[in-house]
This record gives sequence, structure tokens and C-alpha cells, in this order.
Amino acid sequence: MDGLALCASSLCTLHCLGLPLLFALLPAFASRIDPGESFHLVMLALAVPTSLFALVQGRRRHGGWAPLLIGIAGLTLMSVGALIAEDALAETLWTVAGSLMLAGAHILNWRRGLAR
Repeated sequence: MDGLALCASSLCTLHCLGLPLLFALLPAFASRIDPGESFHLVMLALAVPTSLFALVQGRRRHGGWAPLLIGIAGLTLMSVGALIAEDALAETLWTVAGSLMLAGAHILNWRRGLAR
């Protein structure tokens, strides 16, 4: 599950950073590709249970609290970006910070699991 969640976090970061860059470089794509606001909510709805499941299972296996707490902080930042942030820049900053924290939590969880 950590591998799946890590890939999802990485794709989220690429989406948040890459899509605006692509739109800036190729404005013709901006009018054709619009995932809409519901996209972010759907992705958050998938990230929360998947990540929590993987991180809680890791906590049970290796006993470390750090991955779970870092992951919860990352999910919280992502939630602020998707649900509270008013403008695109704020949304991107909150979401990227959260997805990087979440990816780091899954890497830490994965490493601790391999060490056991």
C-alpha cells in the first residue's frame, strides 16, 4: 500500500506543478484540458483512506509513530489546499507541501517495514 500511496503522492505533485507549467507554455491546452474542481476532491477522497490504511498498518508492524504523524500532517495540508485555499497559488502551495510530506511519510514507513 505504501508503494501505491507513494506513486499517488508523486503524481499529485507532478499534477500540481506540471499542469500549470504546461498551460503556461502551451496555452492552447489550457482551453481543452480542465479537470475541474471536483478532481481535487476526488483525489483527496482517494488519498485519505489509502494513506491512512498504509500508515496505520505500518505503525502496527514496526511500532514507529513518525510516519503516521507526518502522513496525517501531509493529508491535513492537502485538505487545506483542496477545501480552504482561495486562489490557485495558495492551493498549489498547500497541496504540494502536503503531498511531499505524505510521500516522505510513505517512504519512511516503507523503509521501517523493510528493516523489520
